[in-house]
Amino acid sequence: MTKRKGGQKKGYLGHRSHGRGNVKNRRGSGNRGGRGMAGIDKHKWSWAMVNAPNYFGKFGFNRPSGLKKKVPVVHLFEINQKAISNKLEKKGGKFHFEFKGKVLSSGNVTVPLSIRASSWSKNVEKKLGDKGGEISKLEAAKAS
Repeated sequence: MTKRKGGQKKGYLGHRSHGRGNVKNRRGSGNRGGRGMAGIDKHKWSWAMVNAPNYFGKFGFNRPSGLKKKVPVVHLFEINQKAISNKLEKKGGKFHFEFKGKVLSSGNVTVPLSIRASSWSKNVEKKLGDKGGEISKLEAAKAS
């Protein structure tokens, strides 16, 4: 035969403190060791190590997002691949490429390139010079 469910208020009926010690213990926040995170580095240390292990210490620095500059980049091997596949205009024996961003020097150059860009890394000039190429500053459009 199934057992009937017990009464709803059965728990601490007939007990004065409902498992919380003396009646005075419920006053204020002294019975729970302080309010909030009080005592986390003292008498609540073991709780902190289990439940909030990263509460103490410093964990890096994030620059404000308004200060970060996002500059478009292109690699030399990408420009070289475009030149090999005839996607760049050829004038005077050199392939011409313009880019409003930074040119990085990863990859090899196999054809002479003439590049105009806003900025570039220092190894770009050396790699282009070895194959008869050149790089120059792309002038920003002046608003009149």
